Amino acid sequence: MAASQKSSKKRPASSQAGPKAKKAHTEGSSSSSKPDKKRSRPVTQPLGGRGDASESDEEGGEGDVLEEVMEEGDDVLEEEGDGDGDEDAMEVDSKTEPRIPKDPNAARESHKAQKVLQDQRRAAKPHSSLLTDAKQVWSLARQKNIPTAERQKHIKNLMSVIRGKVKDIVFKHDASRIVQTAVKHGGQKERDEIALELKGKYRELAQNKYSKFLVTKLIRLCPAHRTPILLEFQSHVLRMLLHKEASSVLADAFELYANAYERTLLLREFYGKEASMFSVTSGSEEDKGRAKKGLSGVLEGADDERRRRILGSVKDSLTTIFNNSDKGAVTHAVVHRALWEYLAAVNTLPEETEREKLRREMFDGCQEVLAEMVHTKDGSRVVREFLAQGTAKDRKQILKVLKPHVERMCIDDEAQLVLFTAIDVLDDTKLLSKSLIALITAPAQKLYASSQGRRSLLYLLVPRTRRHFTPAQIASLAETDEIRTRTSKKSVASREEEVRRAASEDLIRWVEESGEALVREPSGCLVAGEIMLYAEGDKSGATSTLLKALASPSIPDPHPIDLPPTSRLYKSLLQGGHYNHTTNAIERVPTTSWDPAVFAAQFVNVLGQEATVAMCVGAGNGAFVVAELCEALIRGELKEERGTVKGWFGPEVVARVEAGEAKGKKVLVEKLALL
Repeated sequence: MAASQKSSKKRPASSQAGPKAKKAHTEGSSSSSKPDKKRSRPVTQPLGGRGDASESDEEGGEGDVLEEVMEEGDDVLEEEGDGDGDEDAMEVDSKTEPRIPKDPNAARESHKAQKVLQDQRRAAKPHSSLLTDAKQVWSLARQKNIPTAERQKHIKNLMSVIRGKVKDIVFKHDASRIVQTAVKHGGQKERDEIALELKGKYRELAQNKYSKFLVTKLIRLCPAHRTPILLEFQSHVLRMLLHKEASSVLADAFELYANAYERTLLLREFYGKEASMFSVTSGSEEDKGRAKKGLSGVLEGADDERRRRILGSVKDSLTTIFNNSDKGAVTHAVVHRALWEYLAAVNTLPEETEREKLRREMFDGCQEVLAEMVHTKDGSRVVREFLAQGTAKDRKQILKVLKPHVERMCIDDEAQLVLFTAIDVLDDTKLLSKSLIALITAPAQKLYASSQGRRSLLYLLVPRTRRHFTPAQIASLAETDEIRTRTSKKSVASREEEVRRAASEDLIRWVEESGEALVREPSGCLVAGEIMLYAEGDKSGATSTLLKALASPSIPDPHPIDLPPTSRLYKSLLQGGHYNHTTNAIERVPTTSWDPAVFAAQFVNVLGQEATVAMCVGAGNGAFVVAELCEALIRGELKEERGTVKGWFGPEVVARVEAGEAKGKKVLVEKLALL
């Protein structure tokens, strides 16, 4: 009976609850209307995973918390009651006596008694009346579909209940959510008031399973209190990074919310006690200026012995993190920044043997966890440094660690730079083709839709071109070029040619198989055009696929040639290259790679008169393509095809073209006259 009584409190199933009510359009505070920023996700973490605990929506479960808290005592008491009943049942069974039916009113009376006992237990807990009052107001303030004015009224009432007692209740899981709601929906005055009241408790709060979310909210929403909060973490940062709960608080603060000076407060402990003792963190402008330089600022003016001691402290701190990789701290940007500062400082040492020794020791300590670092800016730079400075054996080991995660790295802005650097520095192109290039080209169908995935595919063919890579990305990749000249034997041109040849076969086959779908998408046109122009190998099958996409009798509306990206694709193929806006000229690729005259001849033979003329009499972009076709035929001196096209466009057809609304009809008529 107790179980049935409990089940009656459950919410109805979605199929029984009727249609969902539409959300009312209500005003929201600026903080709640903007989505929270998220930390970059490690490539080793599954895409469908929940992510780090700090990324979960701590407000998401509030709807059930009050019910859970209020029913918690009921559950325990009901379980105790059920247990007694089971013992009685077992005793009856052992005596093989018939079960005596229970009085229907007995369960009801028992439940009333349990309620009384539950209220007594709750009243005996500290701050019970305060929590009861706070929950009543909180249940009103946390509602989603209420006007802003009404919510602010409830928030003020909630603050009047918890004011002065926040520090006493915040460690409880239900009370922590109450305070979080006040911070989330309250104004800056309420947030600052709560932040001041919790002063001196932030390290303890960050290590608590429930209150850690509150600390992250205060760091995000109270910029004026951010520095004092982070200062409370000083001398405890390493221990907190290895703490199950506090680690995510530091990671969010460093990567998402802290400014340059505030980040140094979290990095200072990596530098050792000596650096902390002689580096004051008073918060003055002069102090902030020195601190923003990071480890290089600490080492300024230091003698060789002190420099070695500080570098040794950084190495020991990082080794502690790497030796406890199961704690998850190795994925955080704060650790990656400390590691990059260490490597940058090692590169400034005067003796090459010492530089190599320290770099080797650090690589040996972290080589197995390099895949955990590539998703952040500093972590990516660290792995690229190891690739550029490493021996052939080191580079092979790095590829071995990264190999299971290549597809995920292709769609990550920072991680893909590691792949590009590996392509730039590895001399063993056979190993590169097997361990990296094949893993990039195989999922081309998945990659081409995103800008990151397209860059990963195109770097194999046209590395560092301004058409697809930003100046910042090119500059970042160029940081290892000077090192590459010392550690790699092959020339840049030779390596690029071998990489292009290794990637071409799979990419050409992909265009041959999926070309008809690719030409209808802007992203597909970009990739297909570069593959056709720059890949090496037999492209006859891919060419037929691209032309059949225009000649097929069952072409869906709109016609592909009427789509601007598609018309640009065919124009580029007929031109034999891309138009350079700086020089106002076509940059044609070598005919050994792509011959536009051959493509123009196939264009005429495959499409025929009907499809070609139809492109020019509509309102789309086909006239530009046919005009470029005429230019290619003239440039290639293909007399037979020129005569064929000229015969298609007799005076009547030309008159139809001129009378139509096709874009580029004047250009087409001029080109036809030159045939």
